[in-house]
Amino acid sequence: MNGSWQHDQHGSTPPVGRRVSDEQIVDQVRRAVLMQRLPPGTRLPEVALGEAFGVSRSVVRKALTRLVANHVAVQRPNQVARVASPGVDETREIFAARRLIEGEVMALLTGRLTSRVEQRLAALARAEKAAFREGDEERRIEESLAFHHCLAEHAPNRTLGAMLSDLILRTSIVIALYKPAELKSCYLQGDHEDLLAKLVSGQPEAARARVHAHLSALEALLDLKAPSGTIDLGALFGRGD
Repeated sequence: MNGSWQHDQHGSTPPVGRRVSDEQIVDQVRRAVLMQRLPPGTRLPEVALGEAFGVSRSVVRKALTRLVANHVAVQRPNQVARVASPGVDETREIFAARRLIEGEVMALLTGRLTSRVEQRLAALARAEKAAFREGDEERRIEESLAFHHCLAEHAPNRTLGAMLSDLILRTSIVIALYKPAELKSCYLQGDHEDLLAKLVSGQPEAARARVHAHLSALEALLDLKAPSGTIDLGALFGRGD
């Protein structure tokens, strides 16, 4: 995906009659996974996706190739693609890698934020909390992802920033696939405000430790036994009968 979850994309279905691109399919499928509308293991047949979006199978194949590359879907040779369903070991590895990379990014950024970036992060943290209070889960997730992507975007080490962007998506997918209902309650604890305070504090190790604790708390709440499901792709993406 070369980058990140785009904060200003709302994933709405294009108007009927407008050609749907493989990029739009990728955005909408990814969003459906993040919003828990596509459970782990859900089949993504080319024919069903083509009918759902009103496109040819060649466009669907391009989208599936990108979804696989972005770890949103998996596909074995001669088999139907499915929504990714990371096992326990893979999930632990993903979180361990993100703790390592984001911890280093936090340490490097501590005491080095420009006023513009600091204001941006503060605005995102406030917007996330407001979305939670208003019960807008999709917007809350967008604001949360945008907060972490902002850290990645401004990492002093661009290679680490690119690695973090990839891991943000992968951990976000795991959280979306396996989070229990009670996970939502943790978002009023002010984690992102606290992370920002640590960045401003000028204490790199405190910042590193705080993001480690933040990610470990999320990982501890995951329910890796979440069941897969059967989904009507046409109805989900607005082009079914």
